[in-house]
Amino acid sequence: MKICIINHSDMRGGASIVSRRLVHALRRLGHDATMLVMCKESDDPYVFQAASTLRAKLPFLAEHLRLFAACGFSKRDIFSISIASDGLPLSRHPLVGNADAVILNWVNQGMLSLDEIRRIASVKKVVWTMHDMWNVTAVCHHAGECSQFASERACVACPKIVFKSLGRRTERLKNALYDDVPLSFVAVSSWLAEKAAESTLMKGRAVTVIPNAFPVEEFRLKPETTRGDICLPEDKKLIVMGAARLDDPVKGLDMAIEIFNGLKRDDAVAVFYGNIKNPDVLSGLRFPYLHLGTISQENVRELYAHADVVISTSRYETLPGTLIEGMAAGCTPVAFDSGGQRDIISNDSLGYLVPPYDIDAFTGRIAEALDRPMSPHHLRRHIRNMFNEDAIARCYLEILNS
Repeated sequence: MKICIINHSDMRGGASIVSRRLVHALRRLGHDATMLVMCKESDDPYVFQAASTLRAKLPFLAEHLRLFAACGFSKRDIFSISIASDGLPLSRHPLVGNADAVILNWVNQGMLSLDEIRRIASVKKVVWTMHDMWNVTAVCHHAGECSQFASERACVACPKIVFKSLGRRTERLKNALYDDVPLSFVAVSSWLAEKAAESTLMKGRAVTVIPNAFPVEEFRLKPETTRGDICLPEDKKLIVMGAARLDDPVKGLDMAIEIFNGLKRDDAVAVFYGNIKNPDVLSGLRFPYLHLGTISQENVRELYAHADVVISTSRYETLPGTLIEGMAAGCTPVAFDSGGQRDIISNDSLGYLVPPYDIDAFTGRIAEALDRPMSPHHLRRHIRNMFNEDAIARCYLEILNS
């Protein structure tokens, strides 16, 4: 089967990375899978850039000008919402035209318009993988504490938009699209599927839960380097927190700082990796820590192999990959129960889930994880069974063949 996976990027963010993993898993199973992106940063031969950089910027700028105006000429929320008003004409792209099936992943920020998705789905089998809440709301990627998407009037009074008509129009267009063309929806966690079931826009529509694929075999329980090789302290237990952007408000770094400041331990150090926009964001942290910045995937694997605990303090998270990666290397996980974390830490033998957003309880659970770590082999076995790349690819093939 010829399968084209469409995603905004091949390297930036979780959806990009797992999309590329799915391409290779499908190819291992004998299918002609390729990936079409707006921003190509890897040298992967099966990833193709959909348009020149200049051509790709035009729909991005057009959509964001509309959003800028709709948000009252404020930039505060324009990257947390999307309207899919503009996009590239990918229904005419050879990879799409020759495909037997198309998998849509994260296709916002000028990648695809709703009209273009309609054109593709009118002539191709389309599976649409939801990596956040955008499909179940009018415009926002994460509803946070807002529950309007589940109300009778849906998102008619979206708090992120000053001029409400744009949100209402986007919701009507989505509803018509979902009604008019055959789309198979996939949620990457049961939490996200539950949100879809609550949504006025998605209620009654079939959603299959298929988690993201992870290269479990690339992670190892024993490191191949010394701690000195990657600048880690030799005599401390390591508590790791990572993200593409650590000070993204969604990641809850402010709560992590509060949690660590309450952790009275002299045998451990916090290790952060990922980009930070605000250089002073860690200035209030009194617990010993290291910030490694953005590191290679190989160093991520080595870091987790040396580490003892992996944490996620996200305010909401669809399926936190850092927990999966840490557990694949035997780290005991501690996380707020604020989304797809419960799919990963599905029982008490697999880590610690903390009620959102109980700082003291989280601090106590880290102490427990340091003193009574879970079995590394048990954690790894669970992750291998749940998130094996080839098994995930077979789940997609079942949908495409149905």
